[in-house]
Parts: sequence; structure tokens; C-alpha cells
Amino acid sequence: MAPSSEHVCQGLNCSKPAALQCPSCLKLDIPDSFFCSQTCFKENWATHKAIHKIAALTKGPAGEEGGSDPWPGTRYTGPLRPFYPLTPRRTVPDHIPKPDYAQTGNPVSEKINRRTGRIEALPEKDIDVLRKVCQTAREIMDIGIAAMAVGVTSDEIDRIIHEATIERGAYPSPLNYNGFKKSCCVSVNEVICHGVPDQRPFRDGDIVNLDVSIYKDGFHSDLNETVPVGNVDADGLRLIKNARECLEKAIALVKPGALYRDLGNAIEGHADTQGFSVVKAYVGHGVHRYFHALPDIPHYARNKAIGVMKVGHVFTIEPMINEGTWKDEVWPDDWTVVTQDGKRSAQFEQTMVVTKTGVEVLTARPVKK
Repeated sequence: MAPSSEHVCQGLNCSKPAALQCPSCLKLDIPDSFFCSQTCFKENWATHKAIHKIAALTKGPAGEEGGSDPWPGTRYTGPLRPFYPLTPRRTVPDHIPKPDYAQTGNPVSEKINRRTGRIEALPEKDIDVLRKVCQTAREIMDIGIAAMAVGVTSDEIDRIIHEATIERGAYPSPLNYNGFKKSCCVSVNEVICHGVPDQRPFRDGDIVNLDVSIYKDGFHSDLNETVPVGNVDADGLRLIKNARECLEKAIALVKPGALYRDLGNAIEGHADTQGFSVVKAYVGHGVHRYFHALPDIPHYARNKAIGVMKVGHVFTIEPMINEGTWKDEVWPDDWTVVTQDGKRSAQFEQTMVVTKTGVEVLTARPVKK
């Protein structure tokens, strides 16, 4: 039995205050199943346990992936399925500074900043701090990548990322951002982005994107990579390679005076050489004191992005490259974005700053000496 906030006891003919919840209901994500005492719980077990069977039947199986499907009747675009129940949201110690949305889920300051319509140029003293934050995020990312293997779950990766972030005195930026339940995004195969870590084990041949963002010393950092798990087929490896190259082609264009809208031409041009498509619905973005700030950076050609690069602009480029159509759909969790045709997607992301001579990739992996 786990302690919780005060509720009314669900025992027959009992209306006492209740603060103990049934552990099976916690696993099945059944709300409001509280009891006033262990004794009351045991006395009502014979009738209460029927709720568990009903919940399991209602959720039903999740096809070849196993687990429980929280959205029966959903038309999935590919073979991937959710693997519920999700584990409880992880906690962050009180001593770690948090962004304004950590408790409410509402990034108020970010929304106010966006309404200014201004692309902020950071002074060198802020960039010095952000540089260290970005290298911490890189370190955490590499810890997560090293843990990926066949049989490991995305929820386990989330735990590893969360704990590594906390150990470094940072807050995992995705946690409760607009209500997101986890500390990182893990996107498998046909998931384009915003994959919610669950209890599905990685399978031999999966391609997996890990998206890590942290908040430390007043600044956010953001990066992601797609990696092969086990024995990935040649087409999957080709997709991953092309996505990485698309990012590199765009970064090569970053310098003072360059137009943000031109980055998409380089990205889509390179994706086209391999017959791949570029996702249009999700963009790169400014990142510094706010998790998402201006500029918005589309990754497709002939876009109408506003803005000219200036020294001190800090932002991400994060092209999402698909095997098939560029079109996407969103699962009923309002987060998991998948390809409309169920084919695979790969993505790479870096945080960077415009310098007097070009660009510095703040989240780059340090070069071994």
C-alpha cells in the first residue's frame, strides 16, 4: 500500500478519510481506489479485485508488442504499440533549481517571451554558462546511449537519464513541460519525436532516438541522436546516416547574416538524394533561459522562416528524416508523433551559438585527444 493524498475510503459502507491506495490499481493506472486502513482493504478485497479484471479487459492486449494498450480501437500506422502501464512520474529533489513549469506544467515565462517576437542575442557571459550546461547535457546523453541494448526498456533509459541529471544538480527539462510525464523522449522506429518512455523492451533491429534536455544554472540545453540497437538492416543504417548528414549540412551554413529559412533548403536537398522526406510539422528553436524560444527553424525547403542570424543567437537544428511520407499523426496521448505510413524516422539535434566567425556547436561530443 502506498501513501497518497486524502480521499474517501472505497470500502463498503465506509466513508472515512483514506490515504492508502491499492498497489494493483496503481500499476493499472486506476484512479480513486483509496482505503482508510489495511484492515478495510482486506475486508473488501473479494469485491474490489474485480475492478482489476475489468480494467485489464478494457485496455486489452497491445498486439505483438505485449503489455496493455490504453487506447483500444486506435488505428496505429505501423507495428509499434504502447506498452502500459507507465511508471509513476519521477521526482526531483527540492534543492535543485527548477523551471517555472515544474509544478504547474505551464511554461508561463516562455509564452510571455515568445509574444515579444524577438530573437535574443546572448552576451558572452551567458554563453560561458550555457556552454558548461550543454557539455553536461552531452555527458548525460552519452550515458543514456551507452545503456541502449536489446531487452532494455525505454523506461529504464528514462530512469538512467533522470538519475544522471539529478546527480549533476540539473532538472530534466521535459519533466512536466506542458504535462509531459517523463524526463526524456525516446522515439522508436516509426515514432518521429516526443516518444513517451514505457515498458516495451528494445528489439533487435530497432532504431531509437534519444532526446535529452536539461535545465541548470538558469539555462536549458537540448540535443538528440538516433542509434541502432542490435542488428539493424542496411536501409535503417542508411536512414540514420542521412539524418546525421542533413544536420551537418545545415550547421555548415550557420554564420552571421545567414537566413534561417535557407537551412531547410540544404536539409531537404540532401534528404532527397536518398529518396527520404523531411517532416514539416516540427521545427528547431531558440533555447537558453527558455526551453523553446524564437527563432523557429523549419527543416524543409522553401519555408518562410523569419530572421537573420546574429552573433549570440542560440538555437537547435533538429531535422526529422522519414523513409516514406513526411506526413505525421499523433497518438491519443497527445505526445507520440508517428509517421503516417508507419515507416521509420531518424533525427539528430544539436544546440549551437552563432559566433563572429561562424558557429560553435555547444552540445558537440568532445574530441578525444
